[in-house]
Amino acid sequence: MKKMPEITEWEDGIKQVKITMSFPLRWVNSYLVQGIDGRVTVIDPGPRSEGTEKEWDEVLDKLGIQYTHIHEIVLTHHHPDHYGLSGWMQERSGAPVLMSQRSWQEANYMWGSESSLNEDMPRWFGRHGMPSALEIPLREHLESFDSQVTPAPHVQFLDEAEPLMMGGRLWKPVETGGHAPGHVSLYQPELQLILCGDAVLPQISPNVSLLPGSDPQPLHSYLNGLQKLGHLKVQNAYPGHRNPFGHFEARTEALLQHHEERLTRIAAMLQEGALSGYEVCIRLFGDKLGIHQFRFAMSEALAHLIELVRRGEAEMDERPEGCRFHSR
Repeated sequence: MKKMPEITEWEDGIKQVKITMSFPLRWVNSYLVQGIDGRVTVIDPGPRSEGTEKEWDEVLDKLGIQYTHIHEIVLTHHHPDHYGLSGWMQERSGAPVLMSQRSWQEANYMWGSESSLNEDMPRWFGRHGMPSALEIPLREHLESFDSQVTPAPHVQFLDEAEPLMMGGRLWKPVETGGHAPGHVSLYQPELQLILCGDAVLPQISPNVSLLPGSDPQPLHSYLNGLQKLGHLKVQNAYPGHRNPFGHFEARTEALLQHHEERLTRIAAMLQEGALSGYEVCIRLFGDKLGIHQFRFAMSEALAHLIELVRRGEAEMDERPEGCRFHSR
């Protein structure tokens, strides 16, 4: 019998709820912040499925919260494991859904009625060396997310200039890019708390993906965002995955170093000869990845290659047969 989601109430008054998601991460953190008036803010409700709908029914029942007690639903970013249930929860609660305007644009880019990403990405990866045998599995994989993000919510926009009242405290939205365009962390300066979504994770490096039609320099955006976040005074950080942690500034520095080391490694590969994005991906991450992990790996390899081009350390040759990168 499946266990109900794990709920942890931290001393800051923030409730962490582990909502089920797919392997390898297995669960995503949703957070609840409740004021003395009983009104509840839900941050990142998780991906939609019959199982996660039931999980929320069980969680709210255990906490003595009704859907109508939910005052607002706040999204750090548009990825399905954070955004997916927001429209469903909005229907049950009547609560507004808040996210950045840039993040909402990205949600429409990926899943809107006029989106062509499911067709564009496999072709684009093919231009960067991906074998044609992977095109259909990749498209089917991308299509599988549609059910996790339906229905789309009606959205109001967060703004860095307008603090958000949650649980009787003012939280400052801090917008960064890289992992997701328009990603918003929520910072409480008096208590030095941050709800950082996937911008900074304690044990894993957040994926940074180059996608056709999205941010053309995602790694540059991500590194700038890490520097911005790293200047905040943070005692406790509440991430989208894994558990809350206290070494926030040190973690931002470690992630900056991680990406510089990877850039150095790729630059050394290109010194040996021209490579496609796919060839760099395989050298970095191996050739035994499932389609889900391959998508992230390929996009991340391309993000680093494009950053080397931006820095003047590499060039990309676009030819009819495809794209290749070489040292400059």
